[in-house]
Amino acid sequence: MKNKRTYSDRAEYIIKAVSKRRKKLKQMSIEYKGGKCNVCGYNKCVDALEFHHLEEKQFGLSKNGLTRSWDKTKTELNKCVLVCANCHREIHAGLIAAPNRNVRMKTR
Repeated sequence: MKNKRTYSDRAEYIIKAVSKRRKKLKQMSIEYKGGKCNVCGYNKCVDALEFHHLEEKQFGLSKNGLTRSWDKTKTELNKCVLVCANCHREIHAGLIAAPNRNVRMKTR
């Protein structure tokens, strides 16, 4: 009889699969929103790019939020602008204004 997979083997696989999907969705989201900070143009590190909501959010687009379908993610992205972490903090601190929604979007 073949060895059965244990739950721990399956859990490890699921964790890796979800992590891979989140990274893929973040990359797709960044490309969809123009690929760079809409304030300063930063584009060196995807981990430093974030989504600032201009409207009330249905769900967050942070690392843990990127598990929904691409269609639902795009709907939420349409409420956001892409900014780098520094500009995002400055927007929330009131030091700079959030950019308008005049961002280039790619369709898929």
